[in-house]
Formats: sequence, C-alpha cells, structure tokens
Amino acid sequence: MQQQGPVPKMQPLPPTELPDIHADLAQRVLVDTQQMDWEPSPSGTVWRKPLYRQGGEFGPVTSLVRYAPGGAFAEHSHPEGEEILVLDGVFSDEQGDYPAGTFLMNPDGSRHSPRSESGCTLLVRLRQYPGSDRPRLVEDTLAASSWRPGLVDGLSVRPLYSQPGYPESVALVRWAPGTQFQPHSHWGGEEIFVLEGEFADEQGRYPAGTWMRSPHLSRHQPFSDKGCLIYVRVGGLDQMSADQTDPTFMARRQPGK
Repeated sequence: MQQQGPVPKMQPLPPTELPDIHADLAQRVLVDTQQMDWEPSPSGTVWRKPLYRQGGEFGPVTSLVRYAPGGAFAEHSHPEGEEILVLDGVFSDEQGDYPAGTFLMNPDGSRHSPRSESGCTLLVRLRQYPGSDRPRLVEDTLAASSWRPGLVDGLSVRPLYSQPGYPESVALVRWAPGTQFQPHSHWGGEEIFVLEGEFADEQGRYPAGTWMRSPHLSRHQPFSDKGCLIYVRVGGLDQMSADQTDPTFMARRQPGK
C-alpha cells in the first residue's frame, strides 16, 4: 500500500518535546493514516506518521515511515528490538536490500545503518520486543508457498512471528470477498493495519490505510464484504500496559541505560 501525498517542509521537534500519542493502551484507537501529515525525523531525509508513541525518541513507537530517495539514518542500535514491514519501494541496510513485502525483525541490541536508494514506505515498531533470545528475521511475504489456510473458509494466513515464552503473534491475513469470522476476544489486545481492500466489524468499516488497536479482552466479529489484506499483531498489550506503571519504564530506555 503506497502512502500518497507530498511530504511537507517542517523542522523536527527536539526528542524531549515529542508528545505522547495514543499512549493509553487500555483504550480502543482508530486512525485513518491517509488523513495524517508526515512529520520530519532527525535524519532530514526520513518522514514519519506516528500511530503510537510514549517517551519521545526513547520510548516505544509504532509509525509509518517514509524514506525519500537517497534517505538514510546514521548507524544506531535498537534497544528492545525493531519490527519492519516494507509497504513499497526498497529498504536497505548493510546486511541487504529488502523490497516491498519483506518483513524484518531486528532483535534487542542490534545495530544497523538503514537507507533507501529509491525511496520506500514502512510500517515500523520500535522498543516493543524486549528479550535477548529473539531472532533476527527476514521473511518474503510474497512467496505463495509461505501462506496457509485460515481457521474459516476464505481466510489465508502468512505467519510472521511468534515465539514460545513471548505473548506476541504477528501475521498477514488475506480475506476473500464475503468472508466472515466468528465472534472472539483478544487476550493481550490486537493491532490491525489494513493494507488492501476493506476490513469491517460491527463497529465500522475500515479501508486501506486504517490502523486500529483494540485493548486486552476486547471483542468483535470481523468480516470483509469486498476482501482485504491486513497486518495483525495479537497479544502483549496487557504486559506493555502493566510495564507503564513501573517507575523505571522510561528510565531504562534512555541512552546509555
């Protein structure tokens, strides 16, 4: 899914002045990212649409990220990990080139120098995967052999990440037109980003570019009349919410901690 619209000329805020965004994980959040403006990053050649942020540049973040052609960040580390889904273009670092459809996991403490020669758009999660035993992953989601049937007719699933001992499960799910799923609850919450088509449930219809977060134990009955492709992350929001009450939550994310 390409994010359309010109990138505005703006100056980035200092890291300490970036406001929290949708930081209450107990609340349902619905965002039409197509209506958001791009915000500058410290790089000057990379732009962002923040969907979730707590603690400025040093806390957990979920965002859409756009690299201009030739855009780059200086080498940096990833405390508590990084997750990337390449939406369009080609993303690169010193370990390789990653075209649209690539899913990446960079583990806690990893380092790289990201760039894009041609430009690209990414869905990125930062500082939300603590744990030194998580693997580095590079997955081609476009390979037909990597998809499997879902729990109901009309669903196809491309698993991306799950690991014993950790609560998160990440996947792409393709819905054929007219597919319906049974009512269910979300242990640990659920996040969805609509990549193609239109996703729906009893609370509304969500076109491509919609990001939604449903809290721990939320419940719905999803369907898709038109068909769609969605990114789904289930689990972990209850633990993240509990972590936020820990007085060391932000202190341990500061540089040098």
